[in-house]
Amino acid sequence: DLVEQPAKVMRIGSMVKSLLEEVRNAPLDEAGRGHLAQVHARSIEELKQGLAPELVEELDRIALPFSDDSPSDAELRIAQAQLVGWLEGLFHGIQTALVAQQMAAQATLQQMRQLPPGVRPGQPSAPPPAPRHEGTGQYL
Repeated sequence: DLVEQPAKVMRIGSMVKSLLEEVRNAPLDEAGRGHLAQVHARSIEELKQGLAPELVEELDRIALPFSDDSPSDAELRIAQAQLVGWLEGLFHGIQTALVAQQMAAQATLQQMRQLPPGVRPGQPSAPPPAPRHEGTGQYL
């Protein structure tokens, strides 16, 4: 529920991670640094559109804007790595929540399989029918 548009967040996360890999391997001139700073800022804005308000607030607290002048290579790499790390933490949290949901669903299914026919989970079971006494016998 914290990620309102998971596909969008995953796409942007993949792009940011790929971009970080590219930046690590090549020095950037001033124009490249300026462009990367714009891409970084735009990526954060796009991410915010796919997140719940509490995650947007968290992202705002950790992703500080660059100064007005062109950021250095090191500043850009740090900002990109920070964003990638935050996104990876978010993805791990999502995966953990999904596993917990799957485990809960499996436990519910197991409980349902163990119930007598016609009884639903959380519903009291009907008392067993009273034994019938049919047959002949001596009555006193």
